[in-house]
Amino acid sequence: MPPFREKTYEMEVELLSAIKARLPLMEAKLQECLSQNTYDNFIYRFYHQSYKVYYLQEITQEMVALLREIMPEGKTFCPYFQEIVNAGASGKEFESAHNKDWTAHTRPIVEAFFHAKYFLEMAVKYGKMLNQPLSPMPYGYAALMELFGVW
Repeated sequence: MPPFREKTYEMEVELLSAIKARLPLMEAKLQECLSQNTYDNFIYRFYHQSYKVYYLQEITQEMVALLREIMPEGKTFCPYFQEIVNAGASGKEFESAHNKDWTAHTRPIVEAFFHAKYFLEMAVKYGKMLNQPLSPMPYGYAALMELFGVW
């Protein structure tokens, strides 16, 4: 195995191990995110133009914290993901002036939620499915490798 691939493989093993160790927490958070009280409710709030869509930021921050817990040592999130999270889960508070330009203020919140939910879903899916790294990689698993800069 080439040295660069060996290092990548070690990080993949570390990532899968971290996912499996936190799988119950991640599954519980994912179920909360997919629930009627979260997913259905807050996406409706976006279209209803309700300030309650801003509550998605906290849920997104919780998902990001779980993803950070499984991050291989010495790695950081993909800059694209970090940019999305910074824009949409930064603790922005509702102001009535936001109603005039609703989507400019709230789409980043919804976008950050969707991206964090996607990566949490992939971590749960492949944490359940895999016992060791796969080659070729399924797309969702490859997305996790991209998120953490593993390859």
